[in-house]
Amino acid sequence: MTNASLPTASVAVTDPTPIPRAGEILTPGALAFVAELNRRFNPVRKERLAERTSKRERAAATGGLDFLPETASVRAGGWKVASAPPALADRRVEMTGPASPAKMAINALNSGAKVWLADLEDASTPLWANVVDAVLNLRDAAQGTLSYTSPEGKEYRLRTDAPLSVVVARPRGWHLEESHVLVDGEPSSGALVDFGLHFFHTAKLLLANGQGPYYYLPKMESHLEARLWNDVFMFAQDYLGIPQGTVRATVLIETIPAAFEMDEILYELREHASGLNAGRWDYLFSIIKYFRDAGAAFVLPDRGQITMTAPFMRAYTELLVKTCHHRGAFAMGGMAAVIPNRREPEVTAAAFDKVRADKTREANDGFDGSWVAHPDLVPVCREVFDSVLGENPNQLQKQRPEVRVNASELLDIASAKGTVTEEGLRLNLYVAVAYTAVWLSGSGAVAIHNLMEDAATAEISRSQVWQQIHNAVTLADTGRTVTRELVQEILAEETAKLHGEVGDNAFAKYYKPASDLIADICLSEDYTDFLTVPAYELAAGA
Repeated sequence: MTNASLPTASVAVTDPTPIPRAGEILTPGALAFVAELNRRFNPVRKERLAERTSKRERAAATGGLDFLPETASVRAGGWKVASAPPALADRRVEMTGPASPAKMAINALNSGAKVWLADLEDASTPLWANVVDAVLNLRDAAQGTLSYTSPEGKEYRLRTDAPLSVVVARPRGWHLEESHVLVDGEPSSGALVDFGLHFFHTAKLLLANGQGPYYYLPKMESHLEARLWNDVFMFAQDYLGIPQGTVRATVLIETIPAAFEMDEILYELREHASGLNAGRWDYLFSIIKYFRDAGAAFVLPDRGQITMTAPFMRAYTELLVKTCHHRGAFAMGGMAAVIPNRREPEVTAAAFDKVRADKTREANDGFDGSWVAHPDLVPVCREVFDSVLGENPNQLQKQRPEVRVNASELLDIASAKGTVTEEGLRLNLYVAVAYTAVWLSGSGAVAIHNLMEDAATAEISRSQVWQQIHNAVTLADTGRTVTRELVQEILAEETAKLHGEVGDNAFAKYYKPASDLIADICLSEDYTDFLTVPAYELAAGA
């Protein structure tokens, strides 16, 4: 296939210079590729999104999900995914974080982690400048030229004394659009913009470096959505003239319907699949969202009381490990939200202990590696997996035949022992407003009370509030009933607290709009599927 043989698509960029070097990324060739991706695949993307709605309504009405009878032959088959390329054979510790600004990208690449999840999704606000800057930084990293000098004169360079982390980029999910790139007059898919710009500018560079274009795929709800990504990969590889199977993708199993289609998702991507990841925080968000109106049996306790040892979470992670290793794919552990604080030794010690316990459980369960959100936690995660893996690069040989997970175990929400409290409600509202305010300011990840909050944890927070209102939950610590009036009262108090913490200017610019948005979506009769959609509209109109 040659570029000249493709039909022409109209593409317009509403802001061609969001950063000084944008012209290096927003080239005619790259934009033509992005336009062609959208013309071919955006209509299918919209069909897949429409299917999500009808499927969720059926599940909420019946209070359940099950493994698909029509794909039983896939689950029973003896197929395997393609063998991992050498650069991805050892993933025992993965650093996560945004690819913009350059300083954070350099710190991640220098962190000593085997892999860096370069995030254009939950840890990044998709302001247009951030999107273009992230791709520019990843292009520069692939060239080996990425650098940064702070206003104080401190220089940041890619290390030469040890290997850099292998880049696995995470584009936005299928649900988000990019309003700054119009294809045939319509907003484009954020996922296709992120993937298209990154792939066009880095695929051949990465291959020359002995790596390749590797991706984490977020928020999928079905194997048909995975099939769409596979179609995108096949077209993209032909477009640039690189061998089929060069792209490798790790899928985040972070929605409850995807937990019932792990085999099928790997099957659809099998020539491009690298593994699955247990995206625990989005998974909890998805459970709340999916069964928000299915009754009190699906009301989770306070977020802080839900642990990975809850039976329904154990069922999810053990099924993931078994499925991955049965298919020759890697099972990647999730994010521990606690982070160290270099100014508070006791906080750091507690963070290390919690992360060590979390990663020990994952390594012993058979995971091949796991995530950390801070460079100081890389040695902790590596130490744990080193002790289990030894000289082996992974645990693919650990098959877990004893694991048997049925639908009722995945949906046993009642197994999460705990209570709903006013303290938890207050924390949810505080976090939702604080995170949304920081997101609106351009940062997608922020430390709040020594926890790393990103879009997933903010989604849990605001979704729990909506669900508690609609189930008239009684708070265990005060005996009060969660009503719209109570939420309005507590939200006003938590917003006032934040006002005192951040001052008048930041409050007026970011925190007051964030509080208003959280009020709108928590108090609305209709549930908002993604906080980031109206937040994106708010940021774009600022």
